[in-house]
Amino acid sequence: MLKVINPATEALVKELETDSVDSLKKRYDRAKLAQVEWAKRPFKERAQILSKFSELLLADVDRVAKDQSLETGKPISQAKGEVKSTPNRVKYFVENFESTLAPIEKESPGMREVVRYEPLGVIVNISAWNYPWFVGVNVFAPALLAGNAVLYKPSEFSPLTGKNIERLLHEAGVPKDCFQAVIGDGALGAALLDLPINGVFFTGSYGTGAKIAQKVASKMIRIQLELGGKDPVYICDDVDVKPVAEGTADGAFYNNGQSCCSVERIYVHEKVYDKYVENFVNTVKGFKMGDPLDESTYLGPLTRKAQIQVLKSQIQDAVKKGAKILTGGNEVKGKPGYFEPTVLVNVTNEMEVMREESFGPVIGIQKVSSDEEALALMNDTDYGLTAGVYTRDEKRAEKMLSQLNAGSAYWNCCDRVSPELPWTGRKHSGIGSTLSRLGIMAFVQPKGYHLRKP
Repeated sequence: MLKVINPATEALVKELETDSVDSLKKRYDRAKLAQVEWAKRPFKERAQILSKFSELLLADVDRVAKDQSLETGKPISQAKGEVKSTPNRVKYFVENFESTLAPIEKESPGMREVVRYEPLGVIVNISAWNYPWFVGVNVFAPALLAGNAVLYKPSEFSPLTGKNIERLLHEAGVPKDCFQAVIGDGALGAALLDLPINGVFFTGSYGTGAKIAQKVASKMIRIQLELGGKDPVYICDDVDVKPVAEGTADGAFYNNGQSCCSVERIYVHEKVYDKYVENFVNTVKGFKMGDPLDESTYLGPLTRKAQIQVLKSQIQDAVKKGAKILTGGNEVKGKPGYFEPTVLVNVTNEMEVMREESFGPVIGIQKVSSDEEALALMNDTDYGLTAGVYTRDEKRAEKMLSQLNAGSAYWNCCDRVSPELPWTGRKHSGIGSTLSRLGIMAFVQPKGYHLRKP
């Protein structure tokens, strides 16, 4: 049995029956048969079913958001925001699917050449707990629309959300064998990779992603990895400091910093550094920490209590090397899983907090003297997920953004995802793309037809 524990109270929420290696094989066999029939259905029928899923989800916001908050500690207001926005992504996929995958044809004397697209088959989606609705729908919606079957493994930290996704998809009309939630820990996720699957889509850490890539390499199947980030922003000397400080503080601490695209490093031009830091710290001190089920709570507990040791280690390393704590830095006494939002200054790129993913409420702010210095520091990382520049000068921003080695480039914004744009990483931040038309293409394989007339 898998025990679902509330990170805010350490109380048992629910116990769920887990899968076994034997049950995985049976699930795969059923999924393989179901996929053939699902792919035969007209696209419009599959699209109607996914749209119905969105309707059912919106009618069930309070229930599913509460489940998510109980199992992950995400503040209920943020959980509701995620759930309510999920149908927008489904809508994008439904509206853009057919045009993206329209057959390509070329006629020449006696010959017709055609490109058509077919589903991959049975895919495995090993999903994440920090944004289980967003991360999940980025995969299962286009996968199902394309005619694939999905073995969906939610994180062991968000299985209730995984079961809710399964329930609502089935209620909407997706055949039960065509989408199956697989409940278990990381070992079960690894066992999924031993099945004769046609693709694996994973969201999580670089370390686990690298192991998955190595394990399935010989299968020659579609693999997509959405991994971590150490996302930097640069504050130029011409900004309106107060709103920029407030916006980037939210970008760093929203969802307790447990976002792959959270602001994790901040570089500030020396001309506005002092004023920026003052406003940033004042904003952070105003964040309300408390019960995740309270609508006014901004910061709840960390989903994984073990992450506290990672944060403490990064802070200790930084202080040892000369950093200064302006606020925070400690666990909250008497509240398991809670960690004070922490702001560090006098940091350098030699410190762990500026190099390794924090995935928690800790941020380092470094003073720089020029755009060139900021650019060099921002690119000095093993990751390449997002990077942002704040300035009034659009040309200045575009010049810098073009030189940043990251999959998403932000001007005067951060921690933002759009279904219209590809979500893609470079270096240790992953391979492949979700969202956009590229996120549709990820779930099909092309077939070229050479058709000679008799």
